[in-house]
Amino acid sequence: MLLSNGRIFARFRRLPALALAAALSLSLVAPALANSADFVRRLWPQAEARGVSRSAFEAAFSGYSYIPKIMELTRKQPEFSQTVQQYLDKRVTAAQAKKGQAMRAEWNQTLTGSEQRWGVQPEIVLAIWGMETNFGGFMGGENTIHALATLTEGGYRPDYFRDELLTALRIVSDGHVSAGNMTGSWAGAMGHTQFMPSSFMRYAVDYNGDGRKDIWNSVQDALGSTANYLHSFGWRDGETWGYEVKLPSGFDFAAARQAGKAPLSQWQAMGIRRVSGRAFPRPGDVGRLYMPAGAGGPAFLLLPNFDVIKRYNNSDSYALAVGHLADRIIGGGDFATPWPAGDYALTKAQRAELQTLLGRAGFDAGAADGVLGPRTRAAVLAYQARAGLPADGHISGRLLDALKR
Repeated sequence: MLLSNGRIFARFRRLPALALAAALSLSLVAPALANSADFVRRLWPQAEARGVSRSAFEAAFSGYSYIPKIMELTRKQPEFSQTVQQYLDKRVTAAQAKKGQAMRAEWNQTLTGSEQRWGVQPEIVLAIWGMETNFGGFMGGENTIHALATLTEGGYRPDYFRDELLTALRIVSDGHVSAGNMTGSWAGAMGHTQFMPSSFMRYAVDYNGDGRKDIWNSVQDALGSTANYLHSFGWRDGETWGYEVKLPSGFDFAAARQAGKAPLSQWQAMGIRRVSGRAFPRPGDVGRLYMPAGAGGPAFLLLPNFDVIKRYNNSDSYALAVGHLADRIIGGGDFATPWPAGDYALTKAQRAELQTLLGRAGFDAGAADGVLGPRTRAAVLAYQARAGLPADGHISGRLLDALKR
């Protein structure tokens, strides 16, 4: 039975200092342990309803206790403050491309077979593998069941993580992996290509035919599962993710914004060309213009497969890194247009400062809250037009520096 604080101190006040510290530590841990046991008991009926066996359930929770460091990570996720260039420079390197080429040679039969079955190019699957775990170099060291249980018990997006936890238990119960070998990230992403349990249940495949879908120990299963995942979200067989392009002098950015997604032939009519000098192989393909560093940096026409990659991680930076690494694996080089020097991403405080400066300059950027909504973007475009800058709407450190000047 737990004691009140006063009774705890009355009971322990005569203990030596080290013994007192240890006793107090145990007294603080005890509620978490009790709650964890109660949490597991309450979870069993839900797991049973999902078809989880009692033996698998007990094995999965053997030695479980709430993991404080997992919950600490939910509170310490850093604010995203990298430019796209910085993001890519850390992830798409000559060494990573070379490793991808070696993996392509080693797993050629699997990759060729998966392309024939699902229509996804080997280099794309390899690039995702490289981005997610450095080709299996680090797949995460957390016990997936215990990590998901902690997130659920701790109340962090509990509905979502409870469902992932119950799904993970079913995967163990079905015999695809033992509870002890089901490891991954602190947030539950698992295996060579970091599937969440729900994605595993929907898209994992037994590529090697051994009766198990083992994305932890079977590279064949992991690569096949990734190809199946992309195929399921509409990967267009034989098409690429996009093209690096060059904009003409005096390009009409307002017309580009109005066009949104348009056939490549329409972009070509606006003066856009591939940096390679080659023609677009299918002018009827629909693409959107993407300028991750504004008018002064590389520009791309993104095709539908780019958005399929984003189903893996809903980030333009991530999808561009995957596409670029894939191109490097098959022998492509770096981008033809250099990134602008001296640019940097803005923190929330710097975004609020930018809004304040726009307001002082006579442009309605809305509240200085660091949230870049339509009013702020409209104010940026108006400022760029008045200042004689390319009206690309790009917001970054260089724009803030210009406003300060």
